[in-house]
Amino acid sequence: MQALTFRQVDNFSEAGRRAVKTRTKPTMDDVARLAGVSTATVSRTLNEPGRVKEPTLVAVRKAVADLGYTPHFGGRALASNKTDTIGAIVPTMENAIFARGLQALEETLAANGVTLLIASSGYDPAREAAQIRTLLGRGIDGLLLIGEARPEETNALLRQNDVPVVIAWSFNENGAYPCVGFDNHAGAEKMARLVLDEGHRQIAMIAGISRGNDRAAERIAGVRGSLAARGLDLPDDHLIEAPYDLQEALIGMETLMSLNPRPTAVICGNDVLAAGAIMHARQAGLSIPSDVSVVGFDNIDLAVVIDPPLTTLNVPHRRMGQAAAELLLAMRNQNDGAAGVELQTEVVVRESLGPPPL
Repeated sequence: MQALTFRQVDNFSEAGRRAVKTRTKPTMDDVARLAGVSTATVSRTLNEPGRVKEPTLVAVRKAVADLGYTPHFGGRALASNKTDTIGAIVPTMENAIFARGLQALEETLAANGVTLLIASSGYDPAREAAQIRTLLGRGIDGLLLIGEARPEETNALLRQNDVPVVIAWSFNENGAYPCVGFDNHAGAEKMARLVLDEGHRQIAMIAGISRGNDRAAERIAGVRGSLAARGLDLPDDHLIEAPYDLQEALIGMETLMSLNPRPTAVICGNDVLAAGAIMHARQAGLSIPSDVSVVGFDNIDLAVVIDPPLTTLNVPHRRMGQAAAELLLAMRNQNDGAAGVELQTEVVVRESLGPPPL
C-alpha cells in the first residue's frame, strides 16, 4: 500500500488536512507531523498532559481529532506493563443489585483513566472460569469477582496468573483475596430477629439457590441461626430454594401457602423473590401483612414501589462498587497498605411486615 507523503504546510491548514487523508489507520508519526512536534511530545501529551505546555497540548489534541487517531493499545501496554483495564464477572446483569454496584465501579475506574470490562457467568462455575481465562488473556490489571465459592481449579488459575483479585458482595477477613462487601450471615440473622420480635413463630424462607453461591448459603444459615437461638427450626418443607426470578418466587410462595399450618411470615433471599411472593399472596386473596408478612434483602428500588412497600435489609451497593474500584486501583499500583473493606447493613422497616394473624 502506498505510504503517506506530507508537504510542509502551516499547522491545520486546509492543505495540511488534505495531506493526511489516507485509507490507512493514522499513526503517531502522522499526528506528530500535523502538529509540528516530535512523536515523544505526542506520547507525553496523550499519557502525561500535565507536563505539556498549553499551546502544544492544543496542537496535538487538534491533530488527534482531525486525524481520528486512537493510541495503539498494545504498544502502551508493553511500555507501561499496564493495560488500564479492570475485569469484572458478575452472576447476572438482570439483578439490580449488581447494576448499582457496577455503575459505581465503572465511574470510579473511569475517573482514574481505567476501562471496565464486564462479563456475566449466569451462576455457572465453568462459564466463569472461561471468562476469567479470557480476561486474563487480555492482560487486565485486576479482577472483581462476586463471592468466594468457586472450584479449586479456578482458584489455582488465579494464583498462577498473580493478578490482583477483589471479592465483592461478601466479606471474609481471612479469605484468599481481599473482600469489599458485607456479612450475609449477620444480615440475614438481623432480618430474622426482626421477624421473630414481631411475634412470628411459623416462619418460612424463599432463598436463592445455595449450591455454588456462598451468599445465598450464608443467608439461609443466618436465618437458621436466629431461629435456633429462639428454640425454633426451619423445616425442609419451609425452605424453598429458587432462581432470583419473580415467577419462580411466585411458585415457591404458592407451595409455602399450601402448608398446614401456613407460615405467618416468609423471609426472602432478595427483594425480587419477595416481590414474587407478594404477587402470589395478592393473587390468592391474602392480605399483606394481615394474613402473611413478607420481608426481603437488598433494598433495591423495587422494594419501595411494590404494594405494600417491602421491609428489607439495606445493602450499600454503590459504596461497595466504589470501594472495590479504589482497592483494585491500589493493588494495581502495588500499594502495600491496600486492605479489604467491610460494609454495614441495616434493616429498613416498611408495611410488608406486621404481627402474626390472631
